[in-house]
Amino acid sequence: MNNLGLIDSFSEFKEFKNIDRATMQRVLEDVFRSMLRKKYNSDEFFSVIVNDNNGDLEIWHNREIVHDGEVEDPRKEISLTEARKIESDFEVGEEVTEAVTLESFGRRAILAARQTLMGKILELEKDELYRKYKDKVGEVITGEVYQIWKKELMVLDDEGNELILPKSEMIPADFYKKGDSIRSVVLKVEMYNGSPRIILSRTAPVFLERLFEMEVPEILDGVISVKNIVREPGERAKVAVESFDDRIDPVGACVGMKGSRIHGIVRELRNENIDVINYTTNLQLLIQRALSPAKVTSIKIDEETRRASVSLKPDQVSLAIGKGGHNIKLAGKLVGMEIDVYRDSEEDEGDIDIEEFSDEIEGWIIDELKNIGCDTAKSVLKLSVADLVRRTELEEETIKEIRQILQAEFE
Repeated sequence: MNNLGLIDSFSEFKEFKNIDRATMQRVLEDVFRSMLRKKYNSDEFFSVIVNDNNGDLEIWHNREIVHDGEVEDPRKEISLTEARKIESDFEVGEEVTEAVTLESFGRRAILAARQTLMGKILELEKDELYRKYKDKVGEVITGEVYQIWKKELMVLDDEGNELILPKSEMIPADFYKKGDSIRSVVLKVEMYNGSPRIILSRTAPVFLERLFEMEVPEILDGVISVKNIVREPGERAKVAVESFDDRIDPVGACVGMKGSRIHGIVRELRNENIDVINYTTNLQLLIQRALSPAKVTSIKIDEETRRASVSLKPDQVSLAIGKGGHNIKLAGKLVGMEIDVYRDSEEDEGDIDIEEFSDEIEGWIIDELKNIGCDTAKSVLKLSVADLVRRTELEEETIKEIRQILQAEFE
């Protein structure tokens, strides 16, 4: 049948992403039946056949032969004389099957059908893409950076589908050029103006969890369970793991021999520091492990306010707080409590709170020192100038001036 460009052949169907043959056959049949209803007010007495092998489209009109002059409905009946023009030996009561050509519908109807067909295909593609990625939420995919905008990247998957990676879901140190390969997790799928919008993420905790599953076979096999993950993307992450086999050390398995397993994950996350800790239902022990690498002296827990008071030796406070306060913040999120850090009282005798020097030291400098756990004069003086330069954003000259101010107070 001459299809007048409606669709060249069934072989074209493979070019339509996410649409299988059976669905395309159904769509084509629906379009042709719609054309029949417009022309004949019914498609009841017509057969529409889409050949599965070569894509040929056929429409057949099925009518019963009646005596001349007895035709009441030309859609379902044909006179004997008209029938014998098709085949000379037809008799009354037999059924005539006659081919209907596309040309008989007229050019305008065919162009309208073509638009309808392409519209239905577009809708199907959108629906299939939505369903496909709805099932992939939480999975890691690899794509290619196709376009870079101010607030987001467009990433193409293996089938050429367009995915979006917002800048807010990227690690601060991430930098990509067009054509670069990128790994991320499918965060969510939403409908936007009638089209599916697939959002990717590299900052979601589930991305780190999937990377661990890919690197640590014991997690994928269910021998080791990831109990909780908290992250400050690009800075630090804490992962609590538990083993269901007493013979397997969950932390050792996740880190690997000489860090072989975790190094790949750290590189993928732009050198994000990852602390893997052994999960326990003992809350005090969990807090102690969560504050690693700091060594805790004692812990007091208030279940009602969900706060934990942690005492440490002065040289451990800065380790517990971490640069920018990331360590203590993540530890609190991991255990689900607010953690307050205190120095051991014996060590604090004769010490002075750093806030007492606010008339001589600018507020932003005091905040910078407190961020590394130096909230008293002695805690600052215990650190060398080199250590303070390395841990803070302060210049060497500024640190020397601060130390002179603090030392003068004890002389």
